Amino acid sequence: MTEFAEFLPAVIEAVKLVAEKEVIPRYLRVAHHHKSDGSVFTEADIAAQESLTEKLTKIHTCPVVAEEMTQEQQLQQWRVGDEGLWCIDPIDGTSNFVNGLPYFSVSVAFMQHGRSVLGVIYDPIADEMFYAKKGGGAFLNGERLPIKEYSPHLGNALASVNFTYLNGNLVQSLAMSPPYSSQRNFGASTLEWCYTAAGRFDVSLHGSQKLWDYAAGCLILEEAGGLMCTLEHDDFWVGPLWERSVIAAINPALFAAWKTWIKGRQ
Repeated sequence: MTEFAEFLPAVIEAVKLVAEKEVIPRYLRVAHHHKSDGSVFTEADIAAQESLTEKLTKIHTCPVVAEEMTQEQQLQQWRVGDEGLWCIDPIDGTSNFVNGLPYFSVSVAFMQHGRSVLGVIYDPIADEMFYAKKGGGAFLNGERLPIKEYSPHLGNALASVNFTYLNGNLVQSLAMSPPYSSQRNFGASTLEWCYTAAGRFDVSLHGSQKLWDYAAGCLILEEAGGLMCTLEHDDFWVGPLWERSVIAAINPALFAAWKTWIKGRQ
């Protein structure tokens, strides 16, 4: 097995450099385009992806799955990347990026045998670097996560909820009688994982995330002591690889209450 832990400092350096050189100089300065699925991409996404791919494959030569590849390219890279694979989201929150909302990130995971073993997510506006390695804990700018005491009860919780891909019954229940105190949705899945890991969000829910949306973040949350599953399975890693729902919380008691509430209203 690859000694992935030794990659972490170099990956952090690469992610920060790409954000500084390729992403931030284009903030509010590039035109955007729409892909066939309606999602947004820009010249900055392409430039960041190319630069990250170059830098990461110098750190460790292995296949790369990145958001702005074609589906065929992604599948081909995944098939040959069991021993080691870089998973890149060059800009998560591109809609925020093009509209001047300061909530987006650059995300990289290193995966082995289909699981994340290293994750780095950088918010260049806040200069917040979240990172984790399997078995080594999770950190924000060197401070171990979580950095805030979690809410002891679901009724006091601050929730991150994306309603877009949830079924009607669940959406109605969340809208009419939510079990939490307050709810947010800022539009960048990778940072939602990190904010939950930090204790800024107590619980989170998303109906459908792509591999690059969850690959780094799920490890960061797990290493911070959080738990996650999907709407369909108790084991988060069971089910479709490329699009996966998320139920998550920063601690076991909140997770159990949150999961029970959601499962009873699907």
